[in-house]
This record gives sequence, structure tokens and C-alpha cells, in this order.
Amino acid sequence: MKLKQLSLFLENRPGQLRAPCEMLAAAGIDLLTMSLADTAQFGILRFIVRDPEHARQVLEQAGMVVKVTEVVPVEVENRPGGLAEVLARIEEAGLGVEYMYDFGAASRGGKAAIIFRFEDPDRALAALKAAGVRILAGEELLGK
Repeated sequence: MKLKQLSLFLENRPGQLRAPCEMLAAAGIDLLTMSLADTAQFGILRFIVRDPEHARQVLEQAGMVVKVTEVVPVEVENRPGGLAEVLARIEEAGLGVEYMYDFGAASRGGKAAIIFRFEDPDRALAALKAAGVRILAGEELLGK
């Protein structure tokens, strides 16, 4: 299953991260996982919430530019070599990873949940399933 991820471009200066977090909190939207990458001029806040459309509307109404992309949540054995094994299946399938980050809140029972962004999420889903990699369902991560 694919998940919708929101990406928000922020100026790389103090205070820019707090504003969207406060807006989402005021709207009752919980950030389930997030990643922040930066360059000299800007940062990219990527995050997953239960209701991405509502979050997008809240942020856009405040004048922020929000991009919605599809990501693939993958289960990884939480042990040395677990991620390397999944990455080997990804490489064997000819897939390139644009980026990835941990979905820590969903890790349980010796398993980790890793969010992957692929150029073609549908192709990645099919290839990973064929390789025996477990794709997590939204209900497992989002609690729906």
C-alpha cells in the first residue's frame, strides 16, 4: 500500500519549523513521522499524518506551498543486516531509492517500518511484493 506524504519547503532560518507544526496542532492533526533535510537556503519537511488532505488544506490556507507524494512503507527486520537485505531486493529489482526515513512509531516486535520514496511507487510495490518484501498496510501505520 502506498501512503500520501506531504512535503513543505521552509526557509533555512530560525523559527520556520515551528509555524507549520503549530498550525497542524491547532487543527488537531498529529504528525506521525517526519524527516527534515536542509541546504544552505531551504529545508524540506516531509511528514505523514492520518488525514493528508486536511493537513494540506490547513497549510495552504496559511500561504504555504505543500507537495503531496506517494511513498511506500516497508517492514524491515530490526537487526544487523535487516535493512541491507531489503536494499538488496530493491537493487535486484532495478529500483532506485530517492530517499527513506524511519517510521519509528510503527516499529514493533523486532520489526522496523521504513518509508521509501521511489520514482515509480507502483512499479516499486509490484517488484517488492514479487521479491517477498512485506509492504505495510496503512492501518498498521496510521491506526485506522
